[in-house]
Amino acid sequence: MRYKRMLEAGACYFFTVNLEDRTQKLLVENIELLRRVYLRVVKKHPVKTIAIVIMPDHLHAIWQLPESDSNYAMRWRLIKSGFSRGLPPTEFCNISRIAKGERGIWQRRYWEHKIRDEGDLDNHINYIHYNPVKHKYVSKVSDWSFSSFHRYVNNSKLLSNWECDNNLNDIYDE
Repeated sequence: MRYKRMLEAGACYFFTVNLEDRTQKLLVENIELLRRVYLRVVKKHPVKTIAIVIMPDHLHAIWQLPESDSNYAMRWRLIKSGFSRGLPPTEFCNISRIAKGERGIWQRRYWEHKIRDEGDLDNHINYIHYNPVKHKYVSKVSDWSFSSFHRYVNNSKLLSNWECDNNLNDIYDE
């Protein structure tokens, strides 16, 4: 049975995309490569990035898709493949991945969740911004560089000393 994704043009989605080897720190070690690839893809295939956080081994993002477009899968495929092509081939790759022309850097699947309403959106934005604290990379949200939190502060949507007061485990536990 094939997994069927929820596809709705113009919808807002929360995503989690993981490295295959969750012990690696490839995303923050190669943050400039990831930024270049991400910006190139969303310039050619626009989405509105509502919130994002880049962790060492995974990332979370909330995208608002264009009104006439539901193809987030193509965007993630381009981001993942572009990032992979920019790295030297040092990872272990099993026979199945080699046969499919895959590098083995990313998990094949990713998590997506269609945002239901404003409350759901707010909870997921909070989850994204609080994620570095949850994983104990920093003690304060403002100390993590690779997050849209700083854009929210610059746009006066959050205070620089913001700390989430919601029960974020209700969203999902990775």
